Amino acid sequence: MSSVDRKILVAANAAWNLVNFRAGLIRDLVAAGYEVVTVAPPDEYAPQLTELGCRYIPLSMDNKGTHPGRDLLFFLRLLRLLRQENPAIYLGYTIKLNIYGSLAAHALGIPVINTIEGLGTVFMQKTWLTYFVSWLYRMSLLRSSKIYFLNDEDMTLFIDNDLVPKPVADRLPGIGVDLDHFVPVPLPDNTPLRFLLIARMLWDKGVGEFVEAARMLRKQGLDADFCLLGFLDVQNPAAISRQQMDEWTAEGAIRYLGVSDNVAEEIALADCIVLPSYREGVPRTLLEAAAMARPIVATDAIGCRDVVDDGINGYLCKLRDAADLADKIARMATLSHTEREAMGRRGRKKMEREFDEQIVINKYLQAIEEILNRPESSLSG
Repeated sequence: MSSVDRKILVAANAAWNLVNFRAGLIRDLVAAGYEVVTVAPPDEYAPQLTELGCRYIPLSMDNKGTHPGRDLLFFLRLLRLLRQENPAIYLGYTIKLNIYGSLAAHALGIPVINTIEGLGTVFMQKTWLTYFVSWLYRMSLLRSSKIYFLNDEDMTLFIDNDLVPKPVADRLPGIGVDLDHFVPVPLPDNTPLRFLLIARMLWDKGVGEFVEAARMLRKQGLDADFCLLGFLDVQNPAAISRQQMDEWTAEGAIRYLGVSDNVAEEIALADCIVLPSYREGVPRTLLEAAAMARPIVATDAIGCRDVVDDGINGYLCKLRDAADLADKIARMATLSHTEREAMGRRGRKKMEREFDEQIVINKYLQAIEEILNRPESSLSG
């Protein structure tokens, strides 16, 4: 098999995404003898990609929305890049790289593995954009060799709506968590207790409900530290503005901690991790929190409930319901330190059983080998 036949092209919407979520897969692909080419818009994390042993190609893209002209240009840039690189397999992550990258790869006869991590705001309310994106998914995924989903609900939705062929659809246990990096650390038992929400600062991550719950609990006399950690001013229609964040912090409802390259350090300082998200694939932050033996409060929503067994390693609250979120946080606060520790330990055991990153990586490696070992005549998608 030539070096070209061992070339895997991995594409996502940010170098940050590849560094934070695909590093283990990239390392293992390189260790298995594959030439790995990563493609993403450049950011401050791009230099770290080459440290993983892969080659990085910057590719500009419009993350803000669906502009037909800009998306057509993006598709043409992807087509040209794939023609030049001619990889043996294309791995697509995030919406536009799944859609336009797959269309370009199929046009060139390059086998495709897609990962649908979450459906985002587009599928939360049925609008013309929902139908348009569904049509794009159907066109782009029709000939893919393998399509991974992170939860059963999303996979069922795509199969039932004929967006993907059932035989190539499969389920991953989230994107997995590195259990050697995210290890249990003693619960701090802060005074006051620290409740931490880690996410991009978007309304549909439940940030507004978290702030409102903090207000309610302060009025009820709960002495607790409510903290937010994650990117602000992201390119997303649901983004929370810096002005809004400044107002919340000035009010004293919450503390905004900014961003961190060491999320494990921030999780270690927290007594409980909170994520009142409206919908997820399977949230990486909750996997990391559970792996570090932290109890969790999250919504009973697609993706979140995969990580949290209600009353076992955390509590589930109602969707878009600040009062119920406040109730579950208060319930967590009334537990003894020993009881919160026990919840955290049960979360770690769940990660070891179900969400080890190596389970995910092995599924990718197996799929890649199966595709590359197929008869030559069947390799075109």
